[in-house]
Amino acid sequence: MNKKFLLIYGSIILSMLFWSFSFVWVKIVYTVYNPITTVILRLIISSSLLFLIGKGLNRIQKIDKKDRTQLMLLAFFEPFLYFMGESFGLKFVSSTLGAVIISTIPLFSPVAAYFFHREKIGIMGVVGILISILGVAVIIFNRDFNLIASPLGVALMFLAVGSAIAYSIVLKNLAAKYNPITLISYQNLIGIVLFLPLFFIFEFQDFIHAKPTIDVLISLFELAIFASSLAFIFFTYGLNHIGITKTNTFINAIPVFTAIFAFFVLDEILNFQKITGIAIVISGLFLSQTKLNFLKVRKK
Repeated sequence: MNKKFLLIYGSIILSMLFWSFSFVWVKIVYTVYNPITTVILRLIISSSLLFLIGKGLNRIQKIDKKDRTQLMLLAFFEPFLYFMGESFGLKFVSSTLGAVIISTIPLFSPVAAYFFHREKIGIMGVVGILISILGVAVIIFNRDFNLIASPLGVALMFLAVGSAIAYSIVLKNLAAKYNPITLISYQNLIGIVLFLPLFFIFEFQDFIHAKPTIDVLISLFELAIFASSLAFIFFTYGLNHIGITKTNTFINAIPVFTAIFAFFVLDEILNFQKITGIAIVISGLFLSQTKLNFLKVRKK
C-alpha cells in the first residue's frame, strides 16, 4: 500500500465524510434560511475562499474557449440542478433518507460511464454495488417493504441523483486538463450567477428579515468550506485517478456516515435495521474495490 494509494482513497473518503455531514448541517441552517438562500450563501463563501487560495498559490488556470461550454454544463448540473433537487428535497425527507437516495448514484454511474467513457467494471465491482444497494434498501424500507416518505421529497432527491451522474460524466472530461481548485472555483461562481435570479424573486425578503443564530452561521460556514469546497476538490482528485464508477461507489458510504451523525446531532433514530443496512453497505463498498474483472474470469 503506497502513499499515492492512501492519498487517492483518503481524499475520496474525506469527501464522503464532508458530504455526509452536509445533510446534518443543512437541517440546522434550514431553521433560519430557506433552501436557495442556503445554497447561494454557501457558494459565495466557498467561491471567495477558493479564488483567494487559488490566486495566492497560483493554482487558478485559464479555461480554454473550447472548454467553456463544458464548464457551463458542469456548473448547471452541479451546483445548480443538484442543489435544486437536494436542497428542496431535504425540506420533505429526513437527513438519513436523503443520504440513502443519494447513495443510489453508483447504481446508475457504471452505465453512464460505459456509454460516455467506455469504463469497464469488474465482476466484484458489480457484486459490491449490488450488495451496497441491498444495504440501502434495508435502511430505506420497513419490514412490510413500504417506503414511508414524501413522494415529492423523494422525486427531488432523485433529481439530484441524475444531476450528480451527469456532473461526473462532464467532470471526467475536464479533470484531465484542469486542477480541482480551478474547476470548483469556476463551477461555484457560475452557480452563484444561476441561483441569483431565483434568490431575488423568491427568498430575498425572507433573507433580509432572518435572524441567524451562532449555530446556524457555524453550520453555514461548515457547508461552504467542507461540503462545497474541500469535498469537491478531494472528489475530483479521486475521480481523475480511479474513474467514475469506482469513485461514485463510495457514495454508498454517505448514508452510513449521515445516519451516525444525525443520531448524535439531530436525534434521528438509529435502530437495529439501520445498523444492519449500514454493515451491508460497507461490505459492498469493500468488495467493489477489488480488481477481479470479467476479462480475467474469462481467461481463467
